[in-house]
Amino acid sequence: MASVLPFQAVRPQANFAADVAALPYDVMTREEGQKAVAGRALSFMHVEKSEIDVPDGTRPDDPVIYETAKRNLAKLRQDGILTQDESPCYYVYRQQMGGQVQTGIVAVMSAAEYDEGKIKKHELTRQDKEDDRIRHVDTVNAQTGPVFISYLSRPRINAIVEKIVAGKPEYDFTAEDGVIHTAWVIKDASEIESLKNEFARVDALYIADGHHRAAAGATVARRRRKPGQVQESDHVLAVFFPHNQLKVMDYNRAVKDLRGLTGVQFLQKISAKFTVTENFAARSPARLHDFGMYLGGRWYCITIKEGAYDAKDPVASLDAAILQDHLLAPVLGIADPRTDDRIKFIGGIRGMAELEKLVDREGYAVAFSLYPTTMEQIMKVADTGAIMPPKSTWFEPKLRSGLFVHILEK
Repeated sequence: MASVLPFQAVRPQANFAADVAALPYDVMTREEGQKAVAGRALSFMHVEKSEIDVPDGTRPDDPVIYETAKRNLAKLRQDGILTQDESPCYYVYRQQMGGQVQTGIVAVMSAAEYDEGKIKKHELTRQDKEDDRIRHVDTVNAQTGPVFISYLSRPRINAIVEKIVAGKPEYDFTAEDGVIHTAWVIKDASEIESLKNEFARVDALYIADGHHRAAAGATVARRRRKPGQVQESDHVLAVFFPHNQLKVMDYNRAVKDLRGLTGVQFLQKISAKFTVTENFAARSPARLHDFGMYLGGRWYCITIKEGAYDAKDPVASLDAAILQDHLLAPVLGIADPRTDDRIKFIGGIRGMAELEKLVDREGYAVAFSLYPTTMEQIMKVADTGAIMPPKSTWFEPKLRSGLFVHILEK
C-alpha cells in the first residue's frame, strides 16, 4: 500500500511556465548555472541553485545561499508569476525527448513510509549533499524539486491518465534542449479519489532518481513532526511514473592513468577476466556484460568471461559492479569510486564523443562505455534492500524544477 496524495501546488501561470521551468540543481556547476540563467530573471534556477546569485567566494554552506533561495521564491509569488491552487490536486506531467515519452503523476508521498523502507532506495546518499538539501528545504519552507519515483505499471492508473491527457493541457512548451513538457491539472473529486485508491493498491514505490531530495524531505519531516497532527511537511514532493515508460541511459567512466602500466600490459592484465575484441565499431555496447573501451585512440569491446562473477547476485551481476570489481579496483586501483579523483563519470546523454575527447585531448588514459541498467535490475536490487554501485543510472529526460512546488507551512 502506498500513500500518494494530492496537494496544493505553487506553480507558474501558464504564460510563464516555459520561462520558469529549470533543470535540476545537481546537473550543472555554479558557473554553468549562471550561464544558463543569463537574461532569464524568472528561471527557477534562482531558487533551486541560488548560489548563482551570491558573491564569488561564498562558502557552499553559507546561510546566505538558502536565504537567497527563500527570497527569490517569495518574489516569484509576490509578482504573481507563481500562484497556489485553492484545493489539493493531482497533476499529470508528460515529457517527450525524441521518441521517448514518459507520463507521470505529480503528487506527494509519505515521509514516514520512506523512513519505514516502503519507498525503496538503490543508492547511498552523501552526507554533505543531503545536508545541503535539508538546509534548502528547511529555510525555503518548500520542496522545490520533485523526487523521481517509479512503480510497477497498473492498467487502471494508466486508464485514468489517458482520459486526462485527452483534454486540454495547462502547460505545453518545448524547452531549450528540445524536450517537450506538457501538464494537466486533475481537480475533479471523483478522479482524485480514484487515483488515491489505485495508488493505495501499489505494493512498492522505487526511487529512480533524487535520493538526496527524498532523504532531505524525510529529515525535515522528522524535525517538524508534531504528535497527533498531520502536516504538509509530513509529505515529500514526487513524480510517479509507471516502470515501463522510463528510459535509463548508460553512465560511463574515464580514468586518468593506467596505474603505471603500458597499454599492452593493461590489455594483458584485463584479459584474465575479459575477452578483448579489437576494432570495435559500435563503441556503445549493444548487450549486457559487454563494455566499450577507448584506449590509445582505438575502440575495443571487452566482455566479462562466464563464471567470473556471481550471476545470481543482483548487485554483483550489474555491469557497473562488474567493471568496478573486476577491472577498476584490481587493475587500476580505483578502490572507492566515490572518493577517488582519478575517475570521472559521464552521463550517457553526452555520447561517445565525450569519452573520446577526454582521452584524446584532456589527459585521461582510458574510457569505458556501459550498457544501460534496466528498470527491472533497479527494482530487483531495491527489493533485496541492497545498494547499487555509485553512478549506475542516468535517467533522461530530467524532471524540470519550478513547475510544481510543495509548500510545507502556510
